[in-house]
Amino acid sequence: MAASPTAITASYLIPPRSAFAISSHRLSSLRRLNLSYLQRRANAQTPRRVVVRAARIESGGVELGARAPDFELPEPLTGNVWRLDDFELYPCLLVMFICNHCPFVIHLKKDIVKLSNFYMKKGLAVVAISSNSVVTHPQDGPEFMAEDAKMFKYPFPYLYDESQEVAKEFGAVCTPEFFLYKKDGRRPFELVYHGQFDDSRPSNNTPVTGRDLSLAIDLVLSCQPIPTNQKPSIKWHPGTES
Repeated sequence: MAASPTAITASYLIPPRSAFAISSHRLSSLRRLNLSYLQRRANAQTPRRVVVRAARIESGGVELGARAPDFELPEPLTGNVWRLDDFELYPCLLVMFICNHCPFVIHLKKDIVKLSNFYMKKGLAVVAISSNSVVTHPQDGPEFMAEDAKMFKYPFPYLYDESQEVAKEFGAVCTPEFFLYKKDGRRPFELVYHGQFDDSRPSNNTPVTGRDLSLAIDLVLSCQPIPTNQKPSIKWHPGTES
């Protein structure tokens, strides 16, 4: 007796019990192998984790009287390139190493702008430089520097030291770090102050006054000597550990 089409179709759709068991076993094995392979691939492609640690760093190690290093750096906000020679006609120059994210800089930022506005009218030249790595701190990248400069209305150029070579030339190791130079006629800029903004820190209740740096600038502008006993800038400097 010939089988009906329905019966034939049913025989193909529903295999014998033994055949189903073998197929299930093989499918389970293949799934395990595939999952194991995918897991190995995922582990191999997982990027190395970077853990940001903090180490206490103090500014120092730069001798007073040292010449200001030459530099040539871009300003992200305007696209202009600035050089040390651009400040040649000023009697004194303040070079600040800052960045966007640092809580110590954020703590002083508005007062840095206020101090700069005040003394730039008296003949002080000011420039800020960010040398932070965008690998560990992408928020310190040039596009965010431009936003920061615009938001806080920086009256000074805010330059990007991508290679960090300029920071090394100056001996800068932390943010904020202040280098005040004076210039006598055609002589090169000479370092006269490498100290703190004031005693205020994010962790204490001391008001921000800018006393230490203001006093140094006042002395330079009035051609008076600056005491060599200077308190260093202090911050928690980020390092990386793999």
